[in-house]
Formats: sequence, structure tokens, C-alpha cells
Amino acid sequence: MTTPTATVTPRGATGSRLLNKVPEVTAWFWIIKILCTTVGESFADYINTTLGFGLTNTMLLFTAVFAVVLTVQFRTKRYSPFPYWLTVVVVSVTGTLYTDMLTDQQHVPLWLSSTVFSVLLAVVFGVWWLRERTLSIHSITTFPREAFYWLTVLVTFALGTATGDWTLELTNWTPAQSVFLPLGLIASIAALWRFGANPVLAFWLAYILTRPLGANIGDWLASPKVATSAGEPVGLGLGTFATSLIFLSAILATVVYLAISRSDVVETHEVTHERSVTTNLRKERISLGAFGVLAAATVALMVWAHNQPHVTCDPTGQSETLPACPKAALTAGQTAAAVAKYEKLTRTAIAQDQAGTAAASHATVQKMRDDWDADTTSLQAVNNTTWTALDDQMDAVLKTYAIDHGKIQPASAAEQEKQLNVLLGDFQSHRF
Repeated sequence: MTTPTATVTPRGATGSRLLNKVPEVTAWFWIIKILCTTVGESFADYINTTLGFGLTNTMLLFTAVFAVVLTVQFRTKRYSPFPYWLTVVVVSVTGTLYTDMLTDQQHVPLWLSSTVFSVLLAVVFGVWWLRERTLSIHSITTFPREAFYWLTVLVTFALGTATGDWTLELTNWTPAQSVFLPLGLIASIAALWRFGANPVLAFWLAYILTRPLGANIGDWLASPKVATSAGEPVGLGLGTFATSLIFLSAILATVVYLAISRSDVVETHEVTHERSVTTNLRKERISLGAFGVLAAATVALMVWAHNQPHVTCDPTGQSETLPACPKAALTAGQTAAAVAKYEKLTRTAIAQDQAGTAAASHATVQKMRDDWDADTTSLQAVNNTTWTALDDQMDAVLKTYAIDHGKIQPASAAEQEKQLNVLLGDFQSHRF
């Protein structure tokens, strides 16, 4: 899908004039955009979960990286493939992490975050239009317009993540099944654009939908072939690292090609392609009505899918899209086994701290946190007072490892060992 609209330069536009700072919207644009969104999903999961970096630390890291690459992008005088697409890759990861932080750390419902990001996007578009009188990406030739553009891109990634996850939550579709909804919507938007829909509106709608499309593709490739728990996605089993590596390599190869061919540079494209600027208000109105019908049909499909019989909770409590199933109290034998498991994990982490293997100790404590969260309902049902006391000390341990507490640097190994010893003593003295 291209956007054959002429550059609009309103009299009120301000800022130093530059050559266009974004690429021409060709087939290459959409291919690399979907590749970037897939990386946004898989690479964020790899850093956060597989490496055990933690959601908060991963979010802070990529926020800092985003600030750096965006500064580099702003300092360029015209569109250049490497800084531009590097910024898109980083913003895809960052936008994903912002939504994940709201969902996983702040426990904001996905319907609410989807609503908030939708309103925020409307506000950004509104202010952008009032100031510049155009939302066309063919007019990104001043600093204010570029700032609006990247703010819009960031919000669209966060919104696409929230709506994509919300769709999975409502429908319980597998990643492979969920690919077809955004793919079908993008195809419909492309058809309406060909018919005569407003090109700017069609572009931004498709741009938002590439986020859940890429994320679903990433989940399908990375998810295990057999579900590890009820409600967990299944896929091709490539893993988040392999998926990230494949798509980052594809992005790099595409960017190298574009840097050499310059086929997506607006000025080059205008020389080799005739830009047809046609406006048909009747077709735009018809297409606008068709967009409304498409939205209503999508809502009806999701309501139907939501009402179909499917798993509504996750017995492990570890699913990102399903709530944990209520659990009965553990038996005496099960409780003793659970406490023994945590005592063993605590001793292992202490030994790893003493051996100077900080990464291994962090991974052990991360596993202990995950298991503790999964067992919370059952252990609380046995003895809530004991669970509360142990949970408070578990939280103190997590703070020293900078897990779930937003600290940039963990505490010293000695402090970690100290808090782990306190936790070990609590497990031995507080009986369920």
C-alpha cells in the first residue's frame, strides 16, 4: 500500500526545512515494518524472560536505547535507511514493553490500556493536525512534524500490543489462528485504498494493524510445539532467540538492499514513478462507511469467538493472557514438598552468590519468584498468615536482585545472601 498524496505545506508550519525524513511507502516498507514488529515481540520476550533481565529493567534499558537512536535519527538531514529502521526496531520493542508493564506489573486490564492508548493516539493526531494541517508522512520535513511522527509510531506500537493481546484474551485463539484477523483487515484496507479511500487514513489504520500481525507471527514461530500449561500458546517451537535472530537478519538484509538501491527514498521514487494525485470525495465517503462496516464486523467476530467454549483460566498462574484458575488448599504432603522446594532454591541461590555466579543466582531467584506466584493461591488457602510473612521476605529478596522493583542495579552479593538467609530461616521457622 502506498500513499499517493501530495506533500502539504501549510502556511502555519514551523521549523527548519529538511528533505523528507521517512521512506517512500512501497511494498518494501510494509515488509520491513512487519519484520520489525515481529522482532518487537520476540526480542522483548527473550531479554525479559529467557535472559531473566526482568520486565522493569528491560523497559528501562530500551527506553534509554530509544532516546539515543531517536536523537541520532533527529540529527540526520534526510531519510537514511539504517538510522530510520534501527529506530523503528527499537521503538517496536519499547512500545511492546510499555504495554507489558501496564498489564503484568500494574495489572491494568487490556481493555482499559487499549482504550487509553486509543484516546492518546487520537489526541496526538488531533494536535498534529491542528498545528501542521496534515498527517501525511510525505510531509515529514520539519522537526515538529518528525517529533509528531515518532510519537505517533510509539503510541501505535503500544496500542497494537494492547489490542492484539486483548484479542487473544477474548477469543483464546492460537497465534497461528490470530494471524488471520489483522491480515484480513490489512487486505481489506488495501482494497479500500485502491478503491479510493483517504490514503492517509488507510495508511495509519494499516500501520496500527501491522503490530498485532507481526506479534502473532512472532508468537507462532517462537511458542513451543506443545503447551506447557493450559491456555499457553503453541507454535513452531523456534524459541524467542532464534525468531529474533532470523528476523533481525532479514531486516539487516533488507536495509542493506534499500541503502544500495535507494528505491525507497522519496526524491528517488518521485523521479522514477509518476505520482497520481486524485481526490474523489464520493469514493472517500463510501470508503469511510466501509471502514465502519469493517469495524462492526470485527467486533461481531470477536464477540462470537469470545462466546465459544474455551479455556478461561490458567492453572499454573503464569499465562500472560489468561487469569489464574482458583486453587484449592494443598494437602499436608503437598505443602511440605512446596516448602522443601523453596528451601532448596534458596540454598542454591546462596551457594551461587558465594561462588560469584551472579547471573545463575539471579535466574534461580527468578524461578523461585515465578513458582511462588504460581503457588500463591494454594498456599494462602493453607495458612494466609504464614504466607504473608514469607511473601514479605520474598519481596525483600526480590528487591536485592532488582526483580519487579524498578531498580537499575541489584544489591551486592553479600546483601543478597543476607536476605536469602533470612528467607531460609523463615521457611524453617514459619510452618503452614
